[in-house]
Amino acid sequence: MFVIIQAHEYQKYAAVLDQMFRLRKKVFADTLGWDVPVIGPYERDSYDSLAPAYLVWCNDSRTRLYGGMRLMPTTGPTLLYDVFRETFPDAANLIAPGIWEGTRMCIDEEAIAKDFSNVDAGRAFSMMLLALCECALDHGIHTMISNYEPYLKRVYKRAGAEVEELGRADGYGKYPVCCGAFEVSDRVLRKMRAALGLTLPLYVRHVPARSVVTQFPGDGSMNRLAETATQTAMQKDIGALERHVLASRDIATQIGDPFLSYLLSMALFTIYEKKAHHENEALRSSFS
Repeated sequence: MFVIIQAHEYQKYAAVLDQMFRLRKKVFADTLGWDVPVIGPYERDSYDSLAPAYLVWCNDSRTRLYGGMRLMPTTGPTLLYDVFRETFPDAANLIAPGIWEGTRMCIDEEAIAKDFSNVDAGRAFSMMLLALCECALDHGIHTMISNYEPYLKRVYKRAGAEVEELGRADGYGKYPVCCGAFEVSDRVLRKMRAALGLTLPLYVRHVPARSVVTQFPGDGSMNRLAETATQTAMQKDIGALERHVLASRDIATQIGDPFLSYLLSMALFTIYEKKAHHENEALRSSFS
């Protein structure tokens, strides 16, 4: 199945995410030799600490990963603007709610060969692209942006994807790096399904029966009250939370779980940011 994993579901899909970060190290660091951050058996960078969404292909029991990629809105920090700014012209405005960045797409060829003997690497990559188009279209995204090496354009064409190359630049590695805008539309979706000979969707959006927000009726006053209460409690107990996370990180280190230890370190970083924010607000209030 193809599923989108958002921040509040990281724990639910912990085993799949663990495999994904291991696969990223194997593909991007070990095989391709990219200069990417490696933490023990994982490849993770600072953007993974910003609560991105991940589109993954896994089995129904969520125990085996076949492929994955990271999705981030261009309204926030992106590799596109922070690292690959030279790959597209200054006149191109790629920051909008309907434009998202896709990075770190990879597939586990060994796992796919074991469970899907009739799916080669090329078809598997095309299936990931098709699921991405379905997912993006279902979530109101009209354009996906990605940086890629020129040879991948043949792969995109074989998958039926439509990519407009906005620019390219040297200096990032052995080959030029291109910046491409992928159209997300019903027309392109039909074309991609035809290229793969598929009629049924690969990605099916899971819609919960109700969310935390929908449990509060009325004009939103209950939502605001709950939010205020949560913020007050967080300010009051942030010290206790910090101690709890520190203790948990120590335990994770002792039992030899680098991934959990890293996640808890990122949580501590967020706590420190919150503490600094609250202290600044308190200082500002004392002078007002």
